[in-house]
Amino acid sequence: MSETVVSIHNANIYQGNSLILSNVNFTVNKGEFVYLVGKTGTGKSSLLKTLYGELTLKEGTASVVGYDLKEMDWKKVPYLRRNLGVVFQDFQLLTDRTVHENLRFVLRATGWKDERLMEEKINDVLDKVGLKSKGFKMPFEMSGGEQQRVDIARALLNSPKLILADEPTGNLDPETSDEIMQLLFQIAKDYGASIIMATHDFIVINRYPSRMLKTEGSKVIDSAASQEPHKDEFPI
Repeated sequence: MSETVVSIHNANIYQGNSLILSNVNFTVNKGEFVYLVGKTGTGKSSLLKTLYGELTLKEGTASVVGYDLKEMDWKKVPYLRRNLGVVFQDFQLLTDRTVHENLRFVLRATGWKDERLMEEKINDVLDKVGLKSKGFKMPFEMSGGEQQRVDIARALLNSPKLILADEPTGNLDPETSDEIMQLLFQIAKDYGASIIMATHDFIVINRYPSRMLKTEGSKVIDSAASQEPHKDEFPI
């Protein structure tokens, strides 16, 4: 039986006092790759923020990597996030530090203390994303694709069960986007990490088809709830 990494039932997602998504129901299992699609303003970001604890779950039930979101408070959020990896569209790297120093900063912030183990972990994640020889570089010395690989390496530092990727190909050219998608799918396959990827990139979805969650009309529609749709039956 597959391990459930995300489980949401009858959840209502709010931004402040505004109801954004209602009666949300879905599960994500270990190693599963799921697209989160929908027009701008339909709740994709609000759903992701709820999953990593930035927005409070007020109604319904949800569990993410073993943490009950209804019981989540500001003291517990750092522990939740140590079990998650987040990949951003705009990379959000520290521009005044090398790649190696960016990764070390995250390890220290999440409780690592042993210098040898930190060094081993940094080398390991850089190797996984094909950047083992570039830890000395500053972010501005790297291409957009390389910076996104650093962002993915950062997300892998604490061996997360779940990676939330917010438009990771949004600022990349098609060839580089293809490389990033291959890397993400390989991570899901080789390391058993579940990935939820928000995207508007229809070309990427066609090239790498997978299950989809679509935000529309304050609802989340799960392509797995019915027969797997054709691309023209489940548009973004």
